[in-house]
Amino acid sequence: MFSLFGKHKEISIYAPVNGEVKSIVEVPDPVFSSRMMGDGIAIDNISGDIYAPMDGTIKTVIKPSNHAFGMVGSNGIEILIHVGLDTVNLKERGFKLLKDVGDDVKVGDKIIEVDYEFLRSLNMPLITPVVITNTDQFTINKQPNHGTSVKVKESVVLSCQELKK
Repeated sequence: MFSLFGKHKEISIYAPVNGEVKSIVEVPDPVFSSRMMGDGIAIDNISGDIYAPMDGTIKTVIKPSNHAFGMVGSNGIEILIHVGLDTVNLKERGFKLLKDVGDDVKVGDKIIEVDYEFLRSLNMPLITPVVITNTDQFTINKQPNHGTSVKVKESVVLSCQELKK
């Protein structure tokens, strides 16, 4: 009974895009595969647009390309969503930012419109890492198996918990 006291609440991170789950170590970019930015998963984007994976505040946006953003939840967890590889080189093409730094968002709010067909025409890999950047403060308890199909607002892709202080 006393073990319930002091337990930290489970934090659910939802799919920011429809697709298939990949291991973070499979991302063909050493910044992600080596977990240099943090731990998480990747999703092979099959539909385009990117949505908020949790309730929180947008803290960073990579501009002018608008291909990645960071956000923080009220519990302090920090998440980075990075759409595709080498997409930073597109400058301002292929992505339309709908939310910006300082905006509060809810799970499922659209953050970035992705010109999926344009990026596919360039043969851009659209694998989308979803990374917890402050893994020194949070631990991942559960994540879907490799190859699992996930949907925006429906599929929990990371189940986390704050580390005891």
